[in-house]
Amino acid sequence: MTQLIKTAALCVSFDRDQKALQASGALALMVQPVLKMINQRLAEEKPALVRLKDIVASTWLPPIPGGPFRRLLVNEARFAIGRPVPQTLSIEVTRRCGAKCDHCLIREGEGELSREEIMRTIDQALEMGTCIVTFTEGDPLLREDIFELIKHVDPEKAVVNLFTPGLDMTVEKAVRLREAGLYNLIIGVYSTNPEEHDRVRGVEGAYSKAIEAIRIALQTGLMVTMACHIKSGQVDRISDLYDLATELGVQELSVWEGIPKTPEEKLTMIEREKIIGLYRKINSTPGGPRLFASTYFEGQMMGCMAGRRWMHVAVDGGVRACPYLRESYANIKDCSLKDAWKALRATGRFEGFIGNCPAQDIFS
Repeated sequence: MTQLIKTAALCVSFDRDQKALQASGALALMVQPVLKMINQRLAEEKPALVRLKDIVASTWLPPIPGGPFRRLLVNEARFAIGRPVPQTLSIEVTRRCGAKCDHCLIREGEGELSREEIMRTIDQALEMGTCIVTFTEGDPLLREDIFELIKHVDPEKAVVNLFTPGLDMTVEKAVRLREAGLYNLIIGVYSTNPEEHDRVRGVEGAYSKAIEAIRIALQTGLMVTMACHIKSGQVDRISDLYDLATELGVQELSVWEGIPKTPEEKLTMIEREKIIGLYRKINSTPGGPRLFASTYFEGQMMGCMAGRRWMHVAVDGGVRACPYLRESYANIKDCSLKDAWKALRATGRFEGFIGNCPAQDIFS
């Protein structure tokens, strides 16, 4: 039995053998809902990774036990009393990228955040309670200081994820990522058909480079999530992508709902139900990678995280509720991250439980 939190009012313990969290104390009721959800997932679903010292329920969550997970529980207690904090902070660290994706919204602009601005933002996020930091857009591996930025995140407070299209991965970079303390590497693969993936990326050979990047990262000892975005008419490709993820040996296949550009691209309720069915079937079957589906996690389970548990900093410093909602509420160049979060929350647009991604509802 490992004690995660021990105060006069709240004690949370983790029983590794039983894979269960237990709470006691006067404030136990505040964290009971999230403990119930986590315990149910641990009981019914396979984890992404089991290590000697901890269990990774999902690559999108901090490992149990550990400092970042302990902070997540404290944050959930705050959420329960109406004082939410940005548990997840995603930061666009560069416009540079070897891909030419049609859906990219930042490559035509100019400028990016400096190292000092990003480090200051990280410090302020950790002070607020952030326990997950994700570096993204366009390809963070093209920033020479990305390893220093990863190292700057206190591993006792937060885990670090990093997204890359995998076009510029090398063994040397993979080793440096591991040594810097990267928690999870996310590599996008849009289709098992190389030509289709290359078309999305706008670069010939992008598929083979992404697959090679996954292999290099795994051989280096990094945890890897293979990620994809699914629009209407594409749900059937999830099974093929899962087979590929199994063959490669990644820890998790992550399926996100793609943002539609036309009404025809919007996922139907039947398609969402099919995704959730795949999620339950795969995660209740031993062996193979875990399947993450935003349709379930940010739908039925937790609801939309944007502006509630998630804050996004754009490449120009603009603060948004998440990467998919384009409105900015402040800029970290002009104010503190805490004030930016207050401005976002003051709009009143991010209250209550929302079971569908708001960015999906643009054609409703």
